Amino acid sequence: MSDTRLPAAPEPLATEVFDSHCHLDIMVGHRQASSGDPVALAAQAARASVEEIVRQAREVGVTRLVTVGYDLPSSRWNAEAAAAHPDVYAAVAIHPNEAHAATPEALAEIEELARLPHVRAVGETGLDYYRDWASKEDQHASFRAHIEIAKRTGRALVIHDRDAHDDVLAVLADQGAPDVVVFHSFSGDAELAKRCARAGYFMSFSGPVTYKNAAGLREAAAIVPDELLLVETDAPYLPPTPHRGKPNAPYLIPLTLRCLAEVRGADPDALARVISANGEAVFGAW
Repeated sequence: MSDTRLPAAPEPLATEVFDSHCHLDIMVGHRQASSGDPVALAAQAARASVEEIVRQAREVGVTRLVTVGYDLPSSRWNAEAAAAHPDVYAAVAIHPNEAHAATPEALAEIEELARLPHVRAVGETGLDYYRDWASKEDQHASFRAHIEIAKRTGRALVIHDRDAHDDVLAVLADQGAPDVVVFHSFSGDAELAKRCARAGYFMSFSGPVTYKNAAGLREAAAIVPDELLLVETDAPYLPPTPHRGKPNAPYLIPLTLRCLAEVRGADPDALARVISANGEAVFGAW
């Protein structure tokens, strides 16, 4: 059972960094977690506001964040939240698990949202073969449509890839990838990291890289080129060690970043500077 208490704040970072992927609408309870995930429900029970989430993050050196849509209502909400908060950008898309809802009308609105000044990415989109909530046919069609939206709008493409590595790469190659592609919550091994690096794709690491059973993920994190590395929470999901089972939030980024620094043999402050520069390369300057 999940622990509904919020984790204690980690030691603050000495150098600013940012959270490249979270879900503010789920964290504040605007949208119920569609999976009924108990960690997400616990986060919602805390009834935090966007202002409080941003403040808590800033107190530990996480000064900016990207909040990510997964269907049309959440994309609308996240776009509005980004417009209202100067430290927040948004990404908009229809998640592969919701690909049956990627109608021409919905995709047209996603494209309209993607053109807003505080929306800096199209995502999360991609393929999810772990769940069967949407057919592979619908997922592939939606993914290809989002790729084209990202290219037309000049936005980064944020990829959800769950148990679908080869097909995600194949679709990107066949459709023609946008200039900037991010593999959100990277879940592959070192070989996949090499393939993504050869293609110039960014790889963003979240809490699972800190887990004891994730040696293969840490091997991947160790070889990602500096210029392609990002860090995220996927909050309220995927909290880092030692907070598994508790709600995640952007203020826990320091735990994941310090793990990445350790596996890469890097200084955490230097790595934070690299990741912040990469964030601006992906999402633009704040």
